Amino acid sequence: MPRTPPERFTLDRFATPIGDALIVTDADGALRAVDWEEHEDRMARLLARHYGLVDLAPGSSPKPVREAFAAYFTGQAGALEGLTWRANGTAFQRSVWAALCAIPAGETLSYAALAARIGAPKAVRAVGLANGANPVGVVVPCHRVIGANGTLTGYGGGIPRKRWLLLHEGATFREAA
Repeated sequence: MPRTPPERFTLDRFATPIGDALIVTDADGALRAVDWEEHEDRMARLLARHYGLVDLAPGSSPKPVREAFAAYFTGQAGALEGLTWRANGTAFQRSVWAALCAIPAGETLSYAALAARIGAPKAVRAVGLANGANPVGVVVPCHRVIGANGTLTGYGGGIPRKRWLLLHEGATFREAA
């Protein structure tokens, strides 16, 4: 049986005010992963889990992707909304990720509200796990999900980044005591 060649992705390193972002795109220019430089090993494991063997070559993202990230990090909170992304995941995960994309910049939602929004109000923990498995952070805005009491909760890029992203977008939240 012939082996399928590895999927070829491009890895771009993009400087932001909160650290270098890792932006992975495919041959069509669709985003496949977004993470932070200190989490490159985690991102590589996630890519392998979702796509098997991949050929991850250094390079630049397509111009529209770079322009959207530049616009976002210089104040246009909605600049990432039109980007094309592809992610393998279960039907449940994809429904959570789609619901995340419906949370406008400057707004937040609790895990329970997100679970209710997808028609699974008792699946709060599963929603949290799907949120955490999001491979294209910032673009699929998992940072917009906060605790039921309005405080910041976990974020794969760290709470300081989550705080910065939410403040950058104009969202309000409570600081934990």
